[in-house]
Amino acid sequence: MAAKQEFESRFAKHKDELEWLFMELYHNREGLEVLEREMAEAYNARSAELKALDKARSADPEWYKRGNMFGMTMYTDLFAGNLKELVKKLPYLKEQKLTYLHLMPLLQMPHPHNDGGYAVEDFDTVDPALGTNKDLENLTRELRKAGISLCLDFVMNHTASTHRWAMAAKAGDPWFQAYYHLYDDRTIPDQYEQTVPQVFPNTAPGNFTWCEEMHKWVLTTFHDYQWDLNYANPAVFVDMTKSILHLANLGVEVFRIDAVPYIWKQLGTTCRNLPQVHTIVRMLRMVLECVCPAVILKGEVVMAPKELAAYFGTPEKPECHMLYNVSTMVNLWGALASRDTRLLKAQLDALHALPKNCWFVNYLRCHDDIGWGLDEAVENRLGIDPQKHKEYLYHFYEGNFPGSWAKGELYNYDPATGDARSCGTTASLCGVEQALEKGDKTALDYAVKRDLLLHTAMAFLQGFPMLNCGDEIAQLNGWDYKNDPDRVEDSRNLHRSKFNWEDAKQRTRKGTLQNALWQGMEQLRQMRADPCFAPDAWVTTWDSHNPGVLALVRKRGEETLVGLFNFTEYPAGASLDALGGEYHTPEGTSVWLADVELEPYQALLVKNK
Repeated sequence: MAAKQEFESRFAKHKDELEWLFMELYHNREGLEVLEREMAEAYNARSAELKALDKARSADPEWYKRGNMFGMTMYTDLFAGNLKELVKKLPYLKEQKLTYLHLMPLLQMPHPHNDGGYAVEDFDTVDPALGTNKDLENLTRELRKAGISLCLDFVMNHTASTHRWAMAAKAGDPWFQAYYHLYDDRTIPDQYEQTVPQVFPNTAPGNFTWCEEMHKWVLTTFHDYQWDLNYANPAVFVDMTKSILHLANLGVEVFRIDAVPYIWKQLGTTCRNLPQVHTIVRMLRMVLECVCPAVILKGEVVMAPKELAAYFGTPEKPECHMLYNVSTMVNLWGALASRDTRLLKAQLDALHALPKNCWFVNYLRCHDDIGWGLDEAVENRLGIDPQKHKEYLYHFYEGNFPGSWAKGELYNYDPATGDARSCGTTASLCGVEQALEKGDKTALDYAVKRDLLLHTAMAFLQGFPMLNCGDEIAQLNGWDYKNDPDRVEDSRNLHRSKFNWEDAKQRTRKGTLQNALWQGMEQLRQMRADPCFAPDAWVTTWDSHNPGVLALVRKRGEETLVGLFNFTEYPAGASLDALGGEYHTPEGTSVWLADVELEPYQALLVKNK
C-alpha cells in the first residue's frame, strides 16, 4: 500500500500540468486516460529492486552530476558479441571504475541496412542477434551491482519501414497509417521541401519516399527505410512512452532520446526545434518522474549552443537532464588541428553562459562522424574564413594535408558545397597510426601526448566524460570494413571495428602504448575526485594571453583548480591575470600563474591549496 501511495503522491504533483499539456496538444481525453492507465500499470510492474533505486535517486537527484561519473560507449557485438558475453566482460569495465555504460542501439532492427540500429523494428524487444529481453534484464542487474548505470538509445523520430506499424500501414490499415506522415501526391511534400533542410543530401536526398504498396509518399527525414512518426497523433506519443517505460522496467536507467529536435512537423517551418517538441519532452520527463524517478533523459541535440538551453526546460519545469556536448567535441578537434583555441574558448563561454540547470556528457569520439559545424559568426569575427577553415580541418584529419599526422576518412563529402565530415578513432586522428606505420618513436610520443591532452581537457569540462570503447587502449582505425559489402558504403565503419582484446592484454605492461593510455585514463579519474568537480562547482575559461593555450578554472568554496592545455607542438607560455595566491601541481611543485611555461601538448593542473 505504501508503494502505491508513493506513485500516487508523485503523480499528484504532476497531474495538473501533465493533463493540461496533453489536452492542449491533443484535445483527446481518451488518449490521456490510456496514458495514465499505462503509467499505473508500468509502476505496478516495476520490481522492488528498481523501486528501491527510485527511492535512493529521489533522495540524491544530482547523482549523475557527481565527480565520480565516468562513462563509456560501445557496440555490444563489437565489444563482446552479445549481451550474455558482455556480462562476462564486466570485470574489464569495473577495472576502469565506470559508472555509466552507453550501449549502441540493440533493439530489434532490419538486417543488414539499419543505420547502425537507428532503424527500429520493435521498441520493446532486443534484437535476436544480440540476445533476449531476459539477457538485457540480467545485464542491467549485474551493472547495478557494479555501480554502473545503463544508457540505451531511444529513437524518437522514426521507425524502420519494417516495423509492425509500418507493415500494417502498407497493408492499408487506417489506424496505423495515421502513425506516419502519408500523402497521395507531391502537393504537400513539395511544400515541405521548400523549408525543410535535407539531412543527407547526397546519400538520401529529399525528405520523402514513395511507397509502392500504399501508393503514397512517406515523410523520411533520414533514410528511405526510416519512416517519421506523426506525433500529432496522441496514440504515437502514448505507444512510444509505453515502450520507454517497458525498457525502464528492464533496468535501463538513462535514455538517449535520439533526433529529438525533429519529432514535430509543421508546414512552412524547418521542422526543427518547434515548441511542440518541448511539450512532448516535458510530458515524457513528468511520466518518468511519476513512474520511475531513477531514470533520466539525455538529449541528442546537434544544434548551436543558443538552441540547447530550451531542451533542459527550466528548474521549475525541467525537460532533459543532460545533453550530448557535440559542439565542444568538434571545437576540441578544431583547436588541435589549427593550434588555436580561440574558437573553442568562445564556444565554451557560450555554454558557460547557459542556466545552471544545463549539464553535458562530454566526449571526443562516438559511433558518429565529426561534423564541422563551427560558429561562423565567431570565425568571421576572429578573421577566419569559415569555408576554408572547414576544408582545412576535414582534409587535415583525412591525412590529406602537408604535415598532417592524422589518418582518417571523409564522410558525406559534397563537392558542390565543399562540405564533409570526418571519421576515425581518437588514436588514429591524433597520429598514433601514422607514427606506428613509420616506426617513428618521436612521432608516437607526440601522438600519445595529443591523445591525453584532448582527453584531459574533455574530462575537465563542465559535465562528465564518456570514453569511446577502445580509446583507453589506443584502438586504431578498422580499415577491414572496406572488405565487407554491407559496410563498405559507410565510412563511419572506420571507427566501428571489433574491440582488440589482444591489445587490451597489454594495458598493464609498462612501456606499452596501451599502458600509456590506460594509465592516462586512470589519471583522469583521479583528477575528477577533486572537490572542484562537485555538482555545484563554478567553471569558466580564463584568458591565457596565448591563442595556443586553453585555460579553464574550476572553483568551489575557497578551492580553485586551474587547467592549462597547450594545443601546440611547441613550448608555450601563458599568463593568467587576477588569479592570485600560490598554486601547486599534484606533485607539489609551486607554479606562478602570471608566467607559466608549458611543454608541447602538455595538460598542466594546479591548485591553490
